[in-house]
Amino acid sequence: MPNQSASDPCLLVLFGITGDLSRRKVLPALLELDRSGVLPERFGIVGFSRSAGDDLGLRQRLGEGVRKLDPKIGAEAWERFARRIYAVPGEIDDPQSFVELARRLRQLDRELELPGHRLFYLATPPSAFRPVLDNLRAAGLVEHAAQARRGPEGPWQRVVIEKPFGNDLASARALNGLVHEVLDESQVYRIDHYLGKETVQNILVFRFGNAIFEPLWNRAHVDHVQITVAEAIGVEGRGEFYEETGVVRDIVQNHLLQMLALFAMEAPAAFTADEVRSQKAQALRSLRAISAWEVPEHTASGQYQGYLGEMGVSPSSRTPTYVAIRGFVDNWRWYGVPFYMRAGKGLKRRTTEIAVHFRAVPFSLFGTQGACQLLEKNVLRLRIQPDEGIALKIATKVPGEERRVAPVELDFSYSKAFDKAAPDAYQRLLLDALRGDPTLFAREDEVEMSWRFVDPILSHWAESGNPELEAYALGSSGPERARKLLALDGRQWDSLGG
Repeated sequence: MPNQSASDPCLLVLFGITGDLSRRKVLPALLELDRSGVLPERFGIVGFSRSAGDDLGLRQRLGEGVRKLDPKIGAEAWERFARRIYAVPGEIDDPQSFVELARRLRQLDRELELPGHRLFYLATPPSAFRPVLDNLRAAGLVEHAAQARRGPEGPWQRVVIEKPFGNDLASARALNGLVHEVLDESQVYRIDHYLGKETVQNILVFRFGNAIFEPLWNRAHVDHVQITVAEAIGVEGRGEFYEETGVVRDIVQNHLLQMLALFAMEAPAAFTADEVRSQKAQALRSLRAISAWEVPEHTASGQYQGYLGEMGVSPSSRTPTYVAIRGFVDNWRWYGVPFYMRAGKGLKRRTTEIAVHFRAVPFSLFGTQGACQLLEKNVLRLRIQPDEGIALKIATKVPGEERRVAPVELDFSYSKAFDKAAPDAYQRLLLDALRGDPTLFAREDEVEMSWRFVDPILSHWAESGNPELEAYALGSSGPERARKLLALDGRQWDSLGG
């Protein structure tokens, strides 16, 4: 799966370099790529920010912030990496700042002997996308690839855009329209860090690299699927942000539905970006829409006790911190199989996994005095985090004279099986963007299909005030209504443990 092609010598222009995302994720990932020797030798990072200052000042300031978060980063390693960082102070809505940015980039091209390749990373709020893109175009820093007259060996420009990509379907379409005024889809890299996780990528290898599982991956053998993204922490000081997003925009529309698409998609004709993303988009297109009047029947929402006291949260807030959804993928493979999805904060423990519950055996041969013994169903768990691995629950005979059957788990752990630690998701995604491989980045139609599914849920809650919202205790498994959602189908959630 990994794209082993070399990265072109280039400049990475990081908008918002002094912000929280750059300090916590982007810069540490670039530092580790540099220490691993996979970045091009001729490579520079240009930080564009109102408070960027000069080169030396920016390097020192960033070093203090990054090393504070990770004290294991030595001064020598940072100094070696910091030589690649250059500062351009400016305002995102000031065209003259972009003229100065263009001048500095041309200067660095000459000094570092670069061919003019550019990767622009927008680590900024969505409100900054339009002025950044408009000013990049006005300054001649980006050119629509479909209209460009350069050959395949000419300088390329790519733009990485962070989530959230829109606030609903209408805003996502408007944002896609804005992006395509300036860029071709092939130049756009919508980043979702979940897709960079090794265990998420392994879903495809597990499915299509093992002949014993793919024949069972359908409605004839699968009873239902549970997808869980649970966090033990609360909003941790990000109350104002969470009031605007809520759990559906924060987790479901992107992370959770991307995992569902990888799990439910058909086999691509080839492992190329277009083929993989087309199959993912088709799976999302097959998700049955939930009408507004069906929302109370197919969802359960909750808010952890104490959320209303968080900084930046309205005392009368109806913002959910937990949601459970019953969904269906209406195609030949999955028709009639429920996909139960849940995501929330303040729960028993942190865990992300996909659990495949297979159908029960049609008839149990193992009984005592003619009474059939109840066998537990086979369950396959794809653990995404934090205990990355795969487990399969099977039935086996208990040692002894009696004919007793009990479940056991066959368990594979990444940490025990490999000496090599899995790279951070941002490392993989940044490297792919530098190499020009968009496989693990969301395409325009994937984003819009995801919003199409969650929009009726959000609209119903906004219009009705979400009267079904239920409080739940911190450290619990979520609201009681979520348990009833499955109980009505004769099923139950897997335990969150803890």
